[in-house]
Amino acid sequence: MSEHAEPESSTRATSYDDPSGWVEIMFAAILMFMLGCFHALQGLVALLDDQKFSVTDDGLMMPADYSVWGWVHLIGGIIVALAGILLFVGRMWARVVGIIAASASAIVNITFLSAYPIWSAIMIALDILIIWTLTVHGSKIQQL
Repeated sequence: MSEHAEPESSTRATSYDDPSGWVEIMFAAILMFMLGCFHALQGLVALLDDQKFSVTDDGLMMPADYSVWGWVHLIGGIIVALAGILLFVGRMWARVVGIIAASASAIVNITFLSAYPIWSAIMIALDILIIWTLTVHGSKIQQL
């Protein structure tokens, strides 16, 4: 009698014990927390010292007052940071908040490209990485 055993690699790939499922989600959660902190800091800078966002003739065009812009960044940053923390717990709605917030952050940071090109490029790169991670690996949240 010959028994056919399944190769361990084929069962391992579908096993929930595989740590690679939650590693990507933890990575996205950390990035979301960092992005939220960056936006909160940017909001505090706009609230405390509005001269940091100096406007030149061909520079930054602000759609609102600096204090309004600062409060929007501060509150939005806190929401994204909290959603990043709740992504650690495995909340599916935190995935949706992360994708929406990272998309909005990328669009907002395009307005800052002429004034702060390096900072804006870093923020947009983080946004794209968060969106990619949460869309490709977001279904693994339920495994946590």
